[in-house]
Amino acid sequence: MLLTMGNRPAELRRAIASVFEQEGVDIEVVVVGNGADLPDLDERVVTVRLPENVGIPAGRNAGVRASTGDIILFLDDDGWYRSRNLGRHVHDRFAADPSLGALSFRISDPDGGPDQRRHVPRLRVGDPGRSSRVTTFLGGASAIRRTAFEQGGGLPDAFFYAHEETDLAWRILDAGYHIEYDAEAVMYHPATSPTRHADFYRLNARNRVWLAKRNLPWPLAVVYVAVWVALTVLRERSLSALRPWFSGFWEGWRTDAGERRPIRWSTAWRMTLAGRPPII
Repeated sequence: MLLTMGNRPAELRRAIASVFEQEGVDIEVVVVGNGADLPDLDERVVTVRLPENVGIPAGRNAGVRASTGDIILFLDDDGWYRSRNLGRHVHDRFAADPSLGALSFRISDPDGGPDQRRHVPRLRVGDPGRSSRVTTFLGGASAIRRTAFEQGGGLPDAFFYAHEETDLAWRILDAGYHIEYDAEAVMYHPATSPTRHADFYRLNARNRVWLAKRNLPWPLAVVYVAVWVALTVLRERSLSALRPWFSGFWEGWRTDAGERRPIRWSTAWRMTLAGRPPII
């Protein structure tokens, strides 16, 4: 499933072609135009045209509703799969482990640059080529079991951008599934910076607060938010970054975060054993 703003037609076609090249598995491609018209695409593609930009989570949810597969792969429109065996690899991983809820792929630089640390969803990044259990996944480079997606309630529409995958991941974990970072499942993507998005700092902070309000027992929620305030102040020394971040932080407390479904303490302990307690 691919989500696009319609501004990268060549890259979108490359991504679609890399999916149809997969061998040994049945593939269905759904492309969602997020408030944008779609270019001419392969006639096998299922297309969804949304009248306005509804954000990443709502756009991806629309694509999932239009799909029929048991395993949902999310692919950024400027990314692609170089291996023709990735689809079969993902299929076999889920078939062999009914408790596997989601896989997070390894994102590699097509120009041979080093893998970016932020693309490895664990605290101790270490070797990006090492697979492990994790507590979140990367939205544009992942695969999710449909039943886990549905039990988790899908992606939170109101988040628009930032941390929507973690919200779903925590709910998938609380439903009894586990999540893995699979270094053998490789997606290629040009190196980019998340701060290129105009509202990055505000939405990042607001959604951190919403994430805690929606999913954590209150003692953990308070600690989680406090830790991220401290980390942000230490990392971001610029007022141009801190002002919108704290604006989003207070917005998160003032506004409705949606349905509250705090995870069980046993789930929090499982997350801790996986290397990322839900306080960071």
